[in-house]
Amino acid sequence: MGLQKQLSSITPLLSSLQKNPPTSQTYAPIFQFLIGTHSLKQGQQLHAHMTLRGLQPNSFLAAKMVAMYASAGDISSARQLFDKIPHPSSLLYNSIIRGYCRFGCAETTLLIFHQMIFHGFRPDYFTFPFVLKACADLSAIGVGKSVHWQCLRSGLELDLYVGTSLIDMYVKCGQIGDARRQFDSMSVRDASSWNALIAGYMKCGQVSVAEEMFRWIPKRNIVSWTAMISGYTQNGLNDLALGLYEDMRRDDSEIKPNWVTLMSVLPACAHSAALEQGKRIHDYASSIGLNSNSSVQTALIAMYAKCGCLDSARRCFEQICENEKGVIAWNTMITAYASHGRGVETVASFEDMIRAGVQPDHITFTGLLSGCSHSGMVDQGLAYFEQMGNVYSVNPRVEHYACIVDLLGRAGHLADAMELISQMSIEPGPSIWGALLSACRTHGNLEIAEIAARRLFVLEPENTGNYVLLANMYAKVERWKEVDSLRALVKDQGLKKSPGCSWIEINGKAHVFLGGDKSHAQAREIYILLEDLPKKMKAAGYIPDTSFVLHDVTEEEKESSLTTHSEKLAIAFGLLNTCHGTVLRVTKNLRICGDCHTATKFISRIYGREVIVRDVNRFHHFKDGICSCGDYW
Repeated sequence: MGLQKQLSSITPLLSSLQKNPPTSQTYAPIFQFLIGTHSLKQGQQLHAHMTLRGLQPNSFLAAKMVAMYASAGDISSARQLFDKIPHPSSLLYNSIIRGYCRFGCAETTLLIFHQMIFHGFRPDYFTFPFVLKACADLSAIGVGKSVHWQCLRSGLELDLYVGTSLIDMYVKCGQIGDARRQFDSMSVRDASSWNALIAGYMKCGQVSVAEEMFRWIPKRNIVSWTAMISGYTQNGLNDLALGLYEDMRRDDSEIKPNWVTLMSVLPACAHSAALEQGKRIHDYASSIGLNSNSSVQTALIAMYAKCGCLDSARRCFEQICENEKGVIAWNTMITAYASHGRGVETVASFEDMIRAGVQPDHITFTGLLSGCSHSGMVDQGLAYFEQMGNVYSVNPRVEHYACIVDLLGRAGHLADAMELISQMSIEPGPSIWGALLSACRTHGNLEIAEIAARRLFVLEPENTGNYVLLANMYAKVERWKEVDSLRALVKDQGLKKSPGCSWIEINGKAHVFLGGDKSHAQAREIYILLEDLPKKMKAAGYIPDTSFVLHDVTEEEKESSLTTHSEKLAIAFGLLNTCHGTVLRVTKNLRICGDCHTATKFISRIYGREVIVRDVNRFHHFKDGICSCGDYW
């Protein structure tokens, strides 16, 4: 309705073209009206109307026309028109610079800017913000500092908009010190200046400084709140992000969350598996009419998938209009299926994406290859890996090679995995050697495991998981001398094993457990249940796999150690505090061990519960004594 009003207001101007001999000055205000209205067709008709009357635009009119074409998304026509003007002006340069910048063409923006300087045109307060944004998009700090110097020459460094753009450029280039100096030099600041610096401190992990600035900012706006929430999420402070979001939702809060805020807070729910809070955010989004926003729906897909609700994730994906399903939405759904071990659905979604005409990128293939790996789809995974460059022009990265090593390793093709690593054109990183070491643990190949582990000891010397995994393999074949040697190495280097940690959400509250933890208020009841559990499971056929306990102790002591793994404590707590039929959702910071995997299958059958465990690699859905991974993980 607003657009119709705006277009109707140009009717008198259009009619004047019929009454009076038209001039360039007659057309200029009409093109000005069309800027930002996405009325490309009307603009083209007006351009044709002008051409038929033999009028050629001067630099002033051309600036309006270029701005109209660029704002309507036709940057090609904007550039063609720009190139035809024999005597350009600063205003015309500003229009094309703005157009390229907003179109995401940062390199071209800078090229046009340099052309502008070369031809003697002086940039102004309108030019610099867009040029600085292009520098920020490219992380081109050298060029950015050169532009800063030109701002000083022009006397525009202290201009509010130029100054804020300088702060933003330094922040995005990782130069927080320069950003702060620019902020302190400004005599006049607005919320945008404060917000840019707050985001910068959050980006570099200086959370306490960002919090201090948030407290002192003269007037907070929606961007201020969202910058803090996003920053907390980026720094893993999910509880603080969710708490600040709840502050915005209070009845006495003047500023309420918008779609950007929701996109910033939903990852906090995803990372902490806070499903109930995620559902409340979804309800709020629907209540303010954001259930059709494709960006919010994409964030909801990721949240539901990471909280173990794959069906809800799929429903959110289906609610996005087909013409709005871009590569990010498709990637999120493909990755969701992959993380749940649904290889067939992962492949089907990829093929649907191709049929929809969406070009895949490197993230697409990471999800696709991971889905094939988790489902044992070796031939399909290798075929897609081959097609990456040949068909889709996506060059393989380290993460793609890691997926293929994992794919081959899980299937037991360890020699093929080693051959692939030796032929790689890029240096294999920790993810590649880690995938190989994990596969060696599964298939008991100590020879290759030693090669992978030794590489990992150099690449990530502080990761105790690699030492523990190799030590476990030595212990399984009773090579206690090597076990003691690894223990001594870990001790000499002052390394500490990452403790197993699991958490479960009950009635919107997360309950966290460490391995062997007895600090919980219900520890006594939890341990009574766990002490009785092995008897019930053994009666159903369970045999403890003590190979997952490193120490050279009795079998009875090993079984006792297995009983107190963090995921078992969380599951026991869930059984005690939820009614029959409630799905238990547990998240673990490490890979679930083989014995816990087997035990959880028995628990799901004995108690008639569905148990969903999200470990560091993937999801496991346990129901009726069966896991969704089919024991292929």
